[in-house]
Amino acid sequence: MSSTHFRPRTLAAAALALLLCAGAVRSASMLPSCPDSPNCVSSLATRPAQQIAPFAFTGPAEAAQARLLRLIEQDRGATVVDTRQGWIAVEFRSRVLGFVDDVRFELDPAAGVFHVQSASRTGYWDLGVNRRRVEALRAKFNADVRSGAG
Repeated sequence: MSSTHFRPRTLAAAALALLLCAGAVRSASMLPSCPDSPNCVSSLATRPAQQIAPFAFTGPAEAAQARLLRLIEQDRGATVVDTRQGWIAVEFRSRVLGFVDDVRFELDPAAGVFHVQSASRTGYWDLGVNRRRVEALRAKFNADVRSGAG
């Protein structure tokens, strides 16, 4: 048999595999997974100790992102390294020792949330710094809405 005899089946299988993979890639988060170490929290984490709630919002996603970005920029230890529609990446540097933590926010418009991941670049344990930072920022984000500033 010639190789052209199997070509339609091969092409169909390749097309199906491509469609399945493309669907998975589109729906996958850009947020990295937390490592096994206890210096990371994420709203997409599977380990209970690393789980944290996403940032919920109502109204237009663009307004929520602008509010979140404004609050981040008010923190003198924060440096925004990437921002685009539905995505914010920030470096937070500790004041005393200069440790850098990476914090990322990713919009999930269907759920009305920003998923968040905050992780230390170095060390094994962060003494709860990443969790406290995310919770403090969430409190400001929620208070900003209640005050009418957002």
